[in-house]
Amino acid sequence: MEPFTVESTISRPREEVFEYLADIANHAEFTDHYLVDWHLTREDSYGLGAGARYRIKAPRARFNWADMSFAEVQPPFRIVERGRGGKYNRIRMLGTYTLSPGPGGTTRVEYTIETVPVMPSDHLMEALGGSAWLRRKTRKAMRRLRTILEEGRDRGRRATVAAR
Repeated sequence: MEPFTVESTISRPREEVFEYLADIANHAEFTDHYLVDWHLTREDSYGLGAGARYRIKAPRARFNWADMSFAEVQPPFRIVERGRGGKYNRIRMLGTYTLSPGPGGTTRVEYTIETVPVMPSDHLMEALGGSAWLRRKTRKAMRRLRTILEEGRDRGRRATVAAR
């Protein structure tokens, strides 16, 4: 899938937004409308190497588990996450949060996501609406992120370490 970017302006200082995003356990709060059953891959959920496994609530998805880990963490302006999902974890995913200062102490957050399907069947699923679905859900996640950080409401559940 071609990379796409969604953005949001949050009325909080960049350092505060970065600290929230640098803890992968917080991501479950603003993405729980389409990414569910979050489990951390290690006890420390903050910073480089922090990761989580989750299930994607996509229509017609038979192999809906995925994982992401922070590959680069550059305070206070950039977080790069790499992961895999789909059947046999063959679909590579790359997500990048870029934070830039905005007017009046606000923060502009840009999130770019790209998937690299391997098999023709994976390409077909994206062509049949998977990429449009992901774009809509990601836009909603950015709106929820803004609501959580600005108003402290509409919080979902934080991810925890798997107990199994």
